[in-house]
Amino acid sequence: MTTVGERLKNEREKLKLTQEQLGAIGGVKRLAQANYESGKRIPDARYLAEIAKVGMDIMYVLFGERANTAINDEELLLLHKFRNADPAVRKFMLGEGVAKSTMRIKGDRNKQNKRTNEQCSMEIEGNNNIQIANKK
Repeated sequence: MTTVGERLKNEREKLKLTQEQLGAIGGVKRLAQANYESGKRIPDARYLAEIAKVGMDIMYVLFGERANTAINDEELLLLHKFRNADPAVRKFMLGEGVAKSTMRIKGDRNKQNKRTNEQCSMEIEGNNNIQIANKK
């Protein structure tokens, strides 16, 4: 059976965080984080509450049982990519600061030209930096 410290380390590595990074999130220094992971010290409630905010499965850390609300591997990958993204990419991912454009396409690509009996075609010109959203 694994210890609290071993499970804490496992969760930290799963989130791709260093001891220093997770310690900072929990409000402690790297040495305290190392002591938690080695089993020399047990983390307090304040620390656990803070690290839970970044997706740490506290039920698993404390009791060895996964909580139903724990994030899956795909969500962890998304979180990791978000944290390592440029600020502009983060804003885009959050839907903030994106220049919104509206594009309307008129016509029916299925209609045929009555005079020549040829299929009509359409072209769309412009930059590809647009945001498309469904209107409800």
